[in-house]
Amino acid sequence: MVSGLSVPPIDFPTRLVIATRESQLALWQARHVQSLLQTLYPQCDVQLLGMTTRGDQILDKALMEIGGKGLFTKELEVALQAGEADLAVHSLKDVPMLLPEGYELAAVMQREDPRDAFVSNTYAHFDDLPPGARVGTSSLRRHAQIAARWPHLQLLPVRGNVNTRLAKLDRGEFDALVLAAAGLKRLGFVQRIRAILPPADSLPAAGQGALGIEIFSTHPRVSLLRQWLAPLVDRLSWQQVSAERMVSRLLGGSCRVPLAAYAEPMPGGELRLRALVASLDGKTVMHAEGSSAVKSLDEAEALGARVAQALLEQGADKVLAEVNSV
Repeated sequence: MVSGLSVPPIDFPTRLVIATRESQLALWQARHVQSLLQTLYPQCDVQLLGMTTRGDQILDKALMEIGGKGLFTKELEVALQAGEADLAVHSLKDVPMLLPEGYELAAVMQREDPRDAFVSNTYAHFDDLPPGARVGTSSLRRHAQIAARWPHLQLLPVRGNVNTRLAKLDRGEFDALVLAAAGLKRLGFVQRIRAILPPADSLPAAGQGALGIEIFSTHPRVSLLRQWLAPLVDRLSWQQVSAERMVSRLLGGSCRVPLAAYAEPMPGGELRLRALVASLDGKTVMHAEGSSAVKSLDEAEALGARVAQALLEQGADKVLAEVNSV
């Protein structure tokens, strides 16, 4: 609903505070929301509260070793509960599938490109990489799919923000990186993208490319806050990520699990959802998909539940149990 920014007939806010991580990408996202809110409510003082999360502080370990996705949201949620901020802006890919009690998503905004991007200074595509080429990725989902599709490559972990990862590539530490296309485009690095990976090669993560706005349900003006944020909602994007996140929720999706889920609209109005679960080495990959006409978030979640069940019927629970035991 962002296009046109239709303002609901309600009391206008006079001050709003947005909690955000202080990484370059997180700040871009928060400033984007700040700009939209200031356009909607010109008399409102919209401020940013920058915070450093544990996920930003600990860069020498994989996320699955230090607590997973919640490390990027916990400090922001504390600020919401304490009344220091009214809303928090997140990349939905980083948001746990179950929010802590008392928190809710008030809006999912129009989605950017959800696909993965191949980035290299030397090679144009994965197919051009020689045996043993070093590919950097921090995602088990990407790791498993690349290992399955291109088993001759050397896959290495890489942490840090987008700039940090690109600098490591430029120093010759890697031959290629796989990054979210959305982050590269938002930060003005579209020229660094050598190839966009189709979902058949790298199925995206649940929520990838979408921004979510989180609020605290006991905010003193929570009903008005929901209404103030309503013009930022993109209905289709919210339906897509609801289907995807339901798959991940039912299968225990986290940074420890190579799991992907991607919903896209199809001609005729149906939503098509594809999902996969893989072993860490990519030698076992289970796929499932489904489609249906979706007009509500409940219907989107029902589609996600059906696709998750199809994966479980293939034995996905056994693969996930093995992954979680490592």
